[in-house]
Amino acid sequence: MPSHKLRLDRSRHAAPQVFEHLREQIISLELAPGAPLSRVMLAEAYGLSQTPIRDALMKLAEEALVEIYPQHTTVVSRIDIAAARQAHFLRRSIELEIVHLLAQKPDPLLIQQLQASIERQRACHAAGQYPQFMEADQAFHRDMHMAAGVTALWDMEQRYSGHVDRLRRLHLPEAGKAERIMDDHQRVLDAIAAGDAPRAQQALREHLSGTLSQVAEICKRYPDYVLAD
Repeated sequence: MPSHKLRLDRSRHAAPQVFEHLREQIISLELAPGAPLSRVMLAEAYGLSQTPIRDALMKLAEEALVEIYPQHTTVVSRIDIAAARQAHFLRRSIELEIVHLLAQKPDPLLIQQLQASIERQRACHAAGQYPQFMEADQAFHRDMHMAAGVTALWDMEQRYSGHVDRLRRLHLPEAGKAERIMDDHQRVLDAIAAGDAPRAQQALREHLSGTLSQVAEICKRYPDYVLAD
């Protein structure tokens, strides 16, 4: 069940808020692969009827983050390595074009914004705040999408990113991983600021390959969490 209470915004429909809250907890692994999700208990926890709970769970199932067994149970899905690889391929393909575009005409305001994002990552890492670090990491990439005018593509990528994002969360606590992420971001940013598109693409390619290059080790360490390809 959710580890902390959701304060519903009464100006919005309940189901999307429950979906967002549960998705966040699944991605952060607060709700681990295999965790049961009782519709009755969720309704009680959120103070809602079962209808918005059902709708939220169905949307999570569309992203393959939960598995619904009718008349039986719903559980958080295991991390599908094949799905993670496809999501990674999609994101890498799009972002390689994004950094190429941004480097062709560096925007000082964007450079400042991305640098501030890296500084937020450093502060979160120093404080041992992994969820906040991940949010700042995501913000770095989202801001590049926005600057390139392809925010809708970011939204599309997020619908497929659940499995690879959970892999990254498993990999993040590894010694040196967070530092490598921040260093990679700095290299991407420096190349964009210098107007060096090939260098920006190479830095991004190396950055995005980090977690998937360690899939075998992650699977060995967390066999109950993953569905190997």
